[in-house]
Amino acid sequence: MKTLHVDLDLIRKYNVPAPRYTSYPPATKFGEIAAKAVLERVRVDAESRRDLSLYFHLPFCQSLCWFCGCTTVITTQQEASARYLDYIEREIALMAGMLNRGRKVTQLHFGGGTPTFLKPDELRRLGEMIWSRFTAAKDMEAGVEIDPRHVTREHVAALREAGFNRASLGVQDVNALVQKAVHRIQSREETERTIEWLRERGFVSINIDLIYGLPHQTADSFARTLEEVLALAPERFAVFNYAHVPWLKPAQNILKILPAPEMKLEMLKLTIERLTAAGYVYIGMDHFARVDDELAVAQQNKSLQRNFQGYSTRGDADIYAFGMSSISQSCDAYWQNEKELPKYYEALDAGRSPIMRGYFLTEEDKIRRQVIMRLMCDMGLDFAALSKSLGLDFRSHFAKELESLSDLEADGLITRDEGKLVVTELGRLLIRNIAVRFDAYQAQRKEAAFSKSI
Repeated sequence: MKTLHVDLDLIRKYNVPAPRYTSYPPATKFGEIAAKAVLERVRVDAESRRDLSLYFHLPFCQSLCWFCGCTTVITTQQEASARYLDYIEREIALMAGMLNRGRKVTQLHFGGGTPTFLKPDELRRLGEMIWSRFTAAKDMEAGVEIDPRHVTREHVAALREAGFNRASLGVQDVNALVQKAVHRIQSREETERTIEWLRERGFVSINIDLIYGLPHQTADSFARTLEEVLALAPERFAVFNYAHVPWLKPAQNILKILPAPEMKLEMLKLTIERLTAAGYVYIGMDHFARVDDELAVAQQNKSLQRNFQGYSTRGDADIYAFGMSSISQSCDAYWQNEKELPKYYEALDAGRSPIMRGYFLTEEDKIRRQVIMRLMCDMGLDFAALSKSLGLDFRSHFAKELESLSDLEADGLITRDEGKLVVTELGRLLIRNIAVRFDAYQAQRKEAAFSKSI
């Protein structure tokens, strides 16, 4: 990436709240929805030949990282996970009559929380639950989030037995001062040992998560973090912009002194330059992958997708999600389970689905979802290709939106000609600001609905 000379006034102009667009409309649009209506849609979808992506939310953590924006349950009571699996089993059983074993699972993901809070035998038990009801595709991508501070070789063995072949390790930052400030102390030895175990067991892809924008971080300190994690040679990196949303996550109020937006931008630029120089492709937003990785190949082929797991090569599958707060997705609907553990348990105790909110997409939503996805995956829009895939005249349908892009073009975020829109290198850093121009609901939102783009 070439050196960018960015006017700080320009950065301040675009440092505004914007969705991350892991879905369109974003989850803030979800509302009360009848579980019966959703399940009827699931029954209809069961006749589909579309592939499946399964997600299991395993919310438990032994301690809280103060930057965390995830839906977690903090506990040191190990027995909590065994009880939770009993309820996961009930939820799967409730869906059993609507499942089509002929649909192949091309993607499986355990997220959290900390999935490896579960004991190894509990991970095996969950794997047995899944594969007694679903059928894995031969080329299934199965990824799990791992906290290197709380994992053993036996955990890794159990995950491999359950079908997992990819892992994502939380590192965030290696600097001791930063780690102390965010309440997450993790040694290099713990991370290296976990990677060694994963490689021993034949995991084909390892991702490392980092976060920029945390207390005490500077461009120089983050450069040292990058050097240390590059030595671990993962296949992918996810380098997240810290989302400061204390009105949603009160623990974040502890983090008082955060890097200025211009420093965050400097860290992002540094990350892109250093990782691309080391042979990784900048996929977009927060994802990097080796040039021969599936993500990089999919982007080159313009088949990359985006869903609740971020960028994905399997994003065209329907997502069936299980566990508290988990979000499912079909062609025309999203639905989310109860976000609080007692309410999740209460619903299943009563023999009811734990679905508590969701959204049925309109035809216009589906059109805009496709446009925003292609923009964020391809870093541009091909008007003719979109006209063909959407069955409409793209320039005419989005005339108002295209007319609104003049300031983005003047500020150097995009270039345009008669048939295409191309995101510039500067625009890649601000892709959320570009995508929001095609969002029909943006004008209705409250300012504090999302984290800022930088």
